Amino acid sequence: MATNAFIKSAATSSLKLKHLSIIALLSRIMSRLGLELLHRPVFPGHCLLIPKAHFETLTDLPEDLIGPFFKNVQLLSRAVESAMEAHGTFVAMNNRVSQSVPHLHTHIVPRRRKDGLKGFFWPRQPYKSEEEAESVQEKIRKAVAELSK
Repeated sequence: MATNAFIKSAATSSLKLKHLSIIALLSRIMSRLGLELLHRPVFPGHCLLIPKAHFETLTDLPEDLIGPFFKNVQLLSRAVESAMEAHGTFVAMNNRVSQSVPHLHTHIVPRRRKDGLKGFFWPRQPYKSEEEAESVQEKIRKAVAELSK
C-alpha cells in the first residue's frame, strides 16, 4: 500500500496539510510503518500507527517487526501526549473481534483527567471462584509454553 492510502480526507485543506507534514516527518523515523490521524477521533490527536505491509492482526506481525513497531508505538504515544498537552494516553489494539478494518493498527488516544472515558469500554466480569481464576491462569500458561516451542 502507498503512504497516501493511510491518509483519510480531512475536514479542511490546512488540516490535511498538517496531516501530510506529520506523516512526512514520521516516515523518516518509521520506514516500514504508517501514521493516520482520524477524521472522527475519540479526542483531537487520536491517531493510528499502521504497518505499511499488510498484516491482519498482531499475531501475523513478523518477529523482526515487533520491536520496531512497538518502539514507534512508544514514540508516538510520547509525541501525542506532548503535542496535545495531555495527561497521558490510551493505547489499544483489537485483534479480529471489534477490529473495524482487517489490518493491524494501534490506536493512540490523548487522555486528560475527567475527560469522560471510563477505563475500559466494557463491563468487567469477576471470576466465580479462586479455582476458576487458577484454571484460566493454567490454560494460558500451557498455551504460552506450547506457542513458545
